Amino acid sequence: MQRLYRKRIVLGVGGGIAAYKSAELVRRLRDHGAEVRVVMTQGGREFITPLTLQALSGHPVHLDLLDPAAEAAMGHIELARWADLVLIAPATADLMARLAQGVANDLLTTVVLATNAPVALAPAMNQAMWADPATQANREQLLARGIRLFGPGSGSQACGDIGMGRMLEAEELARAAADCFETGMLTGKHLLITAGPTQENIDPVRYITNHSSGKMGFALAEAAAEAGARVTLVTGPVFLPTPDRVQRIDVVSARDMLAACEAAMPCDILIAAAAVADYRPEVVAPHKLKKDPSTGDGLLLQMVRNPDILATLAGRADRPFCVGFAAETENLLEYAARKLRDKNLDLIVANDVANPSIGFNSEDNAVSVIDRQQHETRFGQASKGHIARALVAFIAERYKES
Repeated sequence: MQRLYRKRIVLGVGGGIAAYKSAELVRRLRDHGAEVRVVMTQGGREFITPLTLQALSGHPVHLDLLDPAAEAAMGHIELARWADLVLIAPATADLMARLAQGVANDLLTTVVLATNAPVALAPAMNQAMWADPATQANREQLLARGIRLFGPGSGSQACGDIGMGRMLEAEELARAAADCFETGMLTGKHLLITAGPTQENIDPVRYITNHSSGKMGFALAEAAAEAGARVTLVTGPVFLPTPDRVQRIDVVSARDMLAACEAAMPCDILIAAAAVADYRPEVVAPHKLKKDPSTGDGLLLQMVRNPDILATLAGRADRPFCVGFAAETENLLEYAARKLRDKNLDLIVANDVANPSIGFNSEDNAVSVIDRQQHETRFGQASKGHIARALVAFIAERYKES
């Protein structure tokens, strides 16, 4: 299940006998490439020790809402932002009732209220408790709020009863978690995405580049593939694995990137997330440039403009729906709006790279999207994977309206 690769999953463990299955679930999720952080309720700790889940997840287990050490490192807000998915297994009748009412009286319920990530529950309880009208009303309320329910299954229970209420097995839950990242909203569409930096050679040894890691562009490619699109990813030099079901084309310079993009046309949607060098040396030296030890003179390079990839593709007769990125250190929205207008874009995504927590090479991002009418839509700080899925959903909606 490549869909779980590098996904960040917060696993909540409630206070039921099925908590023993949570240990196997952590293993299955990690086997499929997910990174798992465990949050346990007080009741969950009565059935399985935090040490067991710490050993299996490779990370300390989060226990208390008011733990000063945890709040200083990764408190409930940080944990909520970190998650790509919050999965609660087992979800007891009590947990379901508290979540249905919006109660936030422990760490797990607070994380659920604070997160923008999808939330899924794996109910586990006695068959009579599951059938009770109160539980069924809570179930309907949770579903109406967009919370997913995985199960329950039917069979023999720890109390000796037989019926609905068994928590699904670990592999079933891992598959259901993977399905959370499949939307199908872009099925049949071709997306062209650029990512990473470009390199402009000075001589055979040196080059000019920038700090882009490519993480945002690769996250967008992964999210677009999950949405059912055929994805072509044109990337500058980066050290990132290719997302599943994505065609990757590696390039070096801005001119290489433009040629690769033109060869990949036509497409339905273009997302230009690459940080392309605006200039390149006019002449590339055939041999390594040497400094003169007899003088303290510097090196003077004559620079020329690179082609504007985004403006070029946006000006084609077969123009796709065009989404640009504006990575700025000041006057963020003003410069982004100008770029939107000057390059004839449909949307532009603005991000403040001067903020180290969401800048180049960071794991998180926070962006604003501006449309042709100068309307701004904000996406608060979260993992780049989560931001990418939110952006792809937003772009798909705007594309269908265009």
